Amino acid sequence: MSKRTILPGATIGILGGGQLGRMTAIEAKQMGYRVLCLDPTPDSPCGQVCDGQIVAPLDDLEGALELARQSDVLVYEFENVDKKVVQALEQTYHLPQGSRVLGITQDRVQEKAEIVKAGFPVVPYRVLSRFDELEPALKELGYPAVLKTARGGYDGKGQLVIHSVDDLDAAESIMPQTNAWVLEKFVQLEAEISVIVARSQSGQLSSFPVGENKHRNNVLHTTVVPARIEPSVCNAAKAIAEGIASAFSVVGMLAVEFFVTPEGLMVNELAPRPHNSGHYTFGACYTSQFEQFVRAVCDLPLGPTDLLYPVVMVNILGESIPQLFESIGEISRDIKLHLYGKKGNPQPRRKMGHLLVKTQRPDEVISWVDGVLYQE
Repeated sequence: MSKRTILPGATIGILGGGQLGRMTAIEAKQMGYRVLCLDPTPDSPCGQVCDGQIVAPLDDLEGALELARQSDVLVYEFENVDKKVVQALEQTYHLPQGSRVLGITQDRVQEKAEIVKAGFPVVPYRVLSRFDELEPALKELGYPAVLKTARGGYDGKGQLVIHSVDDLDAAESIMPQTNAWVLEKFVQLEAEISVIVARSQSGQLSSFPVGENKHRNNVLHTTVVPARIEPSVCNAAKAIAEGIASAFSVVGMLAVEFFVTPEGLMVNELAPRPHNSGHYTFGACYTSQFEQFVRAVCDLPLGPTDLLYPVVMVNILGESIPQLFESIGEISRDIKLHLYGKKGNPQPRRKMGHLLVKTQRPDEVISWVDGVLYQE
């Protein structure tokens, strides 16, 4: 990849039309760029705020080439784009993120192996290709353990917690669906945290404040910033995230999810793009993760990441949309509402938007959200 500075006025082409692309496009437009996107859904969340959208599947090379011909720089907004399409594009067009990191993060087996190779800690695990390898691996790691598909799983999909031998039938029923699985030791968690780090084409690094994450049904529920953990742990997490970004030669954004355990930090997963747990930056940091993404791929100086005020980010899922609209009058001046413009009836577990809540009392905010939006 040749180093190239892309100045405002140029056109950014986004592979993908979801909410991450949408918020990236909003920031890019504010900076003076033109933005196009490619997505199979007409009037996609990203397409609604772009200068144009090419309607085509994400594995459609002809559609991607049409986007490339109209763009000065290409990016992908999430890691489920087709690696072969990215490889084809980067041969001729300027796609700073590249296909290497994308390929690593699309495969849990490769991802874990590369993290270990780079010298960073992960949860003890075993790689499985057949069901009859499961019981021997469980004897080594112990119960409970988490079985994860190597490819395609996200937000808890393609995962199964194995508590005892009674869960082996359920494991057998899903394992034939793919050729590779990862079995992870179930570790004792003190917290789950994430670090969003940017790395420019020139190699400049910049991390955002550490987020403390809570999940509901394997989907991110809330992110509290600043994270309520020891400063030394936050500093160690940032150092690891920046180390991985450098070791993998990331250009753009990298989200690193961690388990905080009694044995120390362990890397859980990577994502080579803006991340749900970094949405708090869109309003609560001097530079958002989306502006930083644009700066990094365009090789502009990275912006300051100072936290302007303490926040809680709350995901709005499809099942909570009716309650949200019913309680819209309760939204105070300290709450910002972000909806992503997704069409159709909201489906359960589908991310429809988020709330950004300025607060010094995060537990009170989370209790309010659970009572109003999820009626717990």
